[in-house]
Amino acid sequence: MSNTPASPSPLSYKDAGVDIDAGDALVERIKPLARKTMREGVLAGIGGFGALFEVPKRYQEPVLVSGTDGVGTKLRLAFEWNMHDTVGIDLVAMSVNDVLVQGAEPLFFLDYFACGKLDVDTAAAVVGGIAKGCELSGCALIGGETAEMPGMYPPGEYDLAGFAVGAVEKSKILTGRDVVAGDVVLGLASAGVHSNGFSLVRKCIERAEAAGSLPAQLDGKPFKQAVMEPTRLYVKNVLAALAQHPIKALAHITGGGLLENIPRVLPDGLAAHLKAGSWPQTELFAWLQATAGIDDTEMNRTFNNGIGMVVVVPAAAAEATAATLRAAGETVHTIGAIAARGDGAAVVVA
Repeated sequence: MSNTPASPSPLSYKDAGVDIDAGDALVERIKPLARKTMREGVLAGIGGFGALFEVPKRYQEPVLVSGTDGVGTKLRLAFEWNMHDTVGIDLVAMSVNDVLVQGAEPLFFLDYFACGKLDVDTAAAVVGGIAKGCELSGCALIGGETAEMPGMYPPGEYDLAGFAVGAVEKSKILTGRDVVAGDVVLGLASAGVHSNGFSLVRKCIERAEAAGSLPAQLDGKPFKQAVMEPTRLYVKNVLAALAQHPIKALAHITGGGLLENIPRVLPDGLAAHLKAGSWPQTELFAWLQATAGIDDTEMNRTFNNGIGMVVVVPAAAAEATAATLRAAGETVHTIGAIAARGDGAAVVVA
């Protein structure tokens, strides 16, 4: 009788929880979506070990501007409500809007999608949103990573990260250093909550569900659609305005809201005095404020509260700049002015 131990049965990567065939199928689904985002400068995109991009020759002294971000806990609602087709737009917007603030044109984007078990349909819906966001902002989706990691994520869940690179002429970088007292603050309307404050949004939803008071609609949209409305992409319209008007500073209103993001682009000693009521509060933000039971200061520190991008311009150029942005499709409000800071806060809403 042999004492030789029995050979163990073969184990494949698929047995371990990683489906290479599913990954290949996803890549094939992604390729036509990525092709729609191609633009000048792309030398080699999806499929290689690295993507190649040549800075357009129209730049004389190009400075590269990079940004990275995720979607945050908004993803939890995407999982619960099975709404995966717009979070990719959020992912792109959070990075390209940040790059835009420096005055830069987004050139290309890469994404990172991680899950425990790859569902090709879900991943394709997410990446479809990423491609749409890139197309709307004029940047190329030239690469990314899909990571299937068994045991790292619960079934049906995933995480996202995105990386954008843009370029701006060295002489045209927006730093805010030229902002002076008397400049006007324009606010570009947001599409909704965008991608910040969702930990509080989810608490509000839980509270309303427990009380049986969840609204059917907000701002003329079904409740879930109003909450999940993707982050607005300001890139093309603001770049067009930058080419025509003496814009001094831009601020993307993300985590920290109006109160913490505007000071990031103001010189020392200056403050933004915003006029309460100078832009309308949407039904969505009114519902969040009432459900959470928080004051105006907390609203303006937690959410964009209806203003997704701030534009600082000389008073003499404010009307023309606003007109250009409105003609391009933006909803523009004159929300305040720059003043000496003194001993007060960097942003005052009164």
